[in-house]
Amino acid sequence: MSDSVEFVVHSGIGRVTLNRPRALNALDHPMVLAITEHLDRWRADPAVRAVLIDGAGERGLCAGGDIRSIYEDARSGGTESLDFWADEYRLNASIARYPKPYVAFMDGVVMGGGVGVSAHGRHRVVTERTRLAMPEVGIGFAPDVGGTYLLSRAPGELGTHIALTGAPVSGADAIHCGLADHFVPSARLADLLDALATRTPSDAIATVAETPPPSTLAADQAWIDHCYAADSVEEILDGLRGSGDAAVATAKEIERKSPTALKVTLRALRTAAALPDLASVLAQEYRTSRRALRSTELVEGIRAQIIDKDRSPRWSPASLAEVDEDLVDSYFAALGADEWDGSAR
Repeated sequence: MSDSVEFVVHSGIGRVTLNRPRALNALDHPMVLAITEHLDRWRADPAVRAVLIDGAGERGLCAGGDIRSIYEDARSGGTESLDFWADEYRLNASIARYPKPYVAFMDGVVMGGGVGVSAHGRHRVVTERTRLAMPEVGIGFAPDVGGTYLLSRAPGELGTHIALTGAPVSGADAIHCGLADHFVPSARLADLLDALATRTPSDAIATVAETPPPSTLAADQAWIDHCYAADSVEEILDGLRGSGDAAVATAKEIERKSPTALKVTLRALRTAAALPDLASVLAQEYRTSRRALRSTELVEGIRAQIIDKDRSPRWSPASLAEVDEDLVDSYFAALGADEWDGSAR
């Protein structure tokens, strides 16, 4: 069990509260196992008719995985991160298949693993404070936790834009991209919690939900769809550089990311779009995650962004031109007996 997650059953709601506010509720392995155990227990518990997940503190639901632990594991050549990802992805799959209504309060920061424990749920609630992101390319990694499944199914090329920039999007953008369902002002989340005690999740949300503000991504979709339709990162960047000030600024942002991670991410998105279900995409993501753990990119990316915070990663290969197809292929190579088995209830 983990002291970093609180579990309460009240008025038929099994409430999961991520409780590491000083770490912006970042997920570690004990937290994942504890959530999995409670969700399994609540499946057959008649006292639980719906599940709610939220985050402690004022900053957000969850900033993702425990990056420092992954950094130390990668540096030492350990395997703890592999076990963590295998169980985290099983939890993501379990949430997507959960037989009871699963409500996520996606208020504030929702990044990486935070997307995994929320955006696969049935009732995904965002607010004016929501800042949702899959920022993995900035640390030499590729989107996981089913992120490539969700982003590959966003309208047009918006998911490609989100993945290659790693930039946060608003609650309104999240709804437009199919990553969330309902907009509720943050000041009314307490009212929604009260309503859940006496109503079904659908009815409770209907009492407080409002029309979201306009989506910025929807307004920019024309140039995003045009530029990101290309088959290579190089072509995408060329298109962005010739498509106006916003697109040029976007190209400069992408150029700061790991060249290897960018190419792996684009391949992962294009492949995920053709895979039949979340489980098959998670199996692919487990391959790319395992390969990233043994790369220099992940260690260097976390060092620059989280450890030393110099924001000056020294990527290797240093340019897109130096990332050959054999290197990208290696991230998708079959794992044999080590494949993610996809088992989740």
